[in-house]
Amino acid sequence: MLNFADETEINIQNMKAKNERLRIIKMLISSREIGNQDDLLKELAKENIHVTQATLSRDLKQLKVAKAASMNGKYVYVLPNETMYKRVADPVAVRDMMQTSGMQSISFSGNMCVIKTRPGYASAIAYNIDESFFDEILGTIAGDDTILIVLKEGTDRSELAKKLALLQ
Repeated sequence: MLNFADETEINIQNMKAKNERLRIIKMLISSREIGNQDDLLKELAKENIHVTQATLSRDLKQLKVAKAASMNGKYVYVLPNETMYKRVADPVAVRDMMQTSGMQSISFSGNMCVIKTRPGYASAIAYNIDESFFDEILGTIAGDDTILIVLKEGTDRSELAKKLALLQ
């Protein structure tokens, strides 16, 4: 018999699995020309994700996936206007994409630091910075692909850059 804590843990695991699946679906649609659910199910299977057609259909509806004509005239799945999921020319495995660091550059000006990230990564990286409680940092503001960090006066920039790089 499951107790309440066990049920809660199972629900949290199911939610994490669903969120991971949705993220992989977004990356697959953005990196490949996929025109039907059967092809998408096959691509998901390559990523070791196995779902029913009904579940996939619900996922596509939740993601507001539509079909649009591609460059070669075929109709393919497309995502709503989200810059993070633009189609790439040379597709790689989704799990490989997800292992890539989100941080791309760090620049300083006065008591400010600007971090450029991959599209969609800034908020998560800023959250990690905030949760690390760096003494040198007064606060962060995150957009889609940029983080602004306000530094305490006299902060050693190279030391802070090293600490931030370790968050990856």
